[in-house]
Amino acid sequence: MNGLILPNELKQISSDAEMAKMDEDQAARKRKEQQQAELREAFLAREIHAEAIDRINNAVRIAAQRGHHQIEVITFPCSFCSDGGRRVNIGDPEWPSTLTGFAERAYEFYAKELRPHGYKLSAEIISFPGGMPGEVGLYLKW
Repeated sequence: MNGLILPNELKQISSDAEMAKMDEDQAARKRKEQQQAELREAFLAREIHAEAIDRINNAVRIAAQRGHHQIEVITFPCSFCSDGGRRVNIGDPEWPSTLTGFAERAYEFYAKELRPHGYKLSAEIISFPGGMPGEVGLYLKW
């Protein structure tokens, strides 16, 4: 016959379950950190597509046909800005200097290829998870 579970055994069962939950949470955090690091690396390495002008022409034509005067061209986490998105958030005219990786290359492409033709580019914080800036959106306007 099996005996009654003793309080000390129950404490051990509870402790083991708590440790397993903590291990599971830690593994999930590590997976998320790894995914974020991979996303950041991909963002930093990404280049402007060779067919960018054709893609832009197509996108702005469709938007204009729908009566729009801007398109969202890229979004990325605020943490990818050198200042965490602060200058974008406050509307500082020097916000482009905080761009990194693909966003920086996209801005350089805009400055060289699109601005001379009258296009404008703006940036804004588009999400505030937990009240903090989350993502930046870049908008091409005409």
